[in-house]
Amino acid sequence: MTTSSPSPEILAFGEAMTLFVADAAGELADVETFGRRIAGADTNVAIGLARLGFGVGWLSRVGDDAFGRYIRRTLEAEGLDCRHLARDPEAATGLIFKERAEGGADPHVEYFRRGSAASRLSPEDARAVDFTAARHLHATGIPPALSASCRELSWHMLDQARRAGASISFDPNLRPSLWASEAEMRDTLNAMAGQADWVLPGLAEGRRLTGLDTPHDIAGFYLDRGARAVIIKLGPEGSYYRGTLGGHEASLEVPGVAVANVVDTVGAGDGFAVGTISALLDGLSAHEALQRGNLIGALAVQVRGDMEGLPCRERLTELEARPTMPE
Repeated sequence: MTTSSPSPEILAFGEAMTLFVADAAGELADVETFGRRIAGADTNVAIGLARLGFGVGWLSRVGDDAFGRYIRRTLEAEGLDCRHLARDPEAATGLIFKERAEGGADPHVEYFRRGSAASRLSPEDARAVDFTAARHLHATGIPPALSASCRELSWHMLDQARRAGASISFDPNLRPSLWASEAEMRDTLNAMAGQADWVLPGLAEGRRLTGLDTPHDIAGFYLDRGARAVIIKLGPEGSYYRGTLGGHEASLEVPGVAVANVVDTVGAGDGFAVGTISALLDGLSAHEALQRGNLIGALAVQVRGDMEGLPCRERLTELEARPTMPE
């Protein structure tokens, strides 16, 4: 992707890591061979939106190593604009190893990301970003957890996107082990969510961040802080929306899509985000956005990879025309 091409309409930022997935079930200590992929909640959403035809720009850092080159090639092959993906000669690309889970259980993962190239991101990395060309910014709670400078970058991205008039989506994507304290995580992410138009927590995340129990009350917490709409992931049960519809506040719930064979739950929430964000950017209704989010989330859990189940636009159109979920 050359810098002479048009600036992307959607911006995303964070850490992409090289992912090694066990070829066989069992504890990581016993696994001898792995398949290589990329991982990162932020990149999953960026890739998903790019597959649906949006122009997506990716801002990050990778190490000056083979894993960083692999990530760049993979993202560019997915159609992402990587003009703001920097190569850091002084730090390594982050790595993640994942067990092969069975029976739909959440797989165990182990990270090797401390001091990674992406953790050294700062507002300076966004100096050349043309925010005036951006239609939308997608942000998550992962970059602000990585380091103080990454947190400064997150605030900078939110502020600049807001000033430029772009819409903003925010997924908390809690990573408690990366934060100094529960209070710091809660206060920081709640403040950032208040700068977003669309807040997309899971139900357990919302409860942990707000201290409230019901989707209605969790949504109200963020609406009171400035969000336009709150979309809550309810897992297999579906999703919940509360926000402005037709000039007045309304709420609705859409049941989930039944999945006969859950292969890997990692990436389901990112698939849901791809569905809801793309639908809202397409101008669809809140109900249609939740339906699409549920659909793509269901696709994500049927494959052994974080983003392999994310559909292209043609495939999505075909699936949305069907009355039931494909096996």
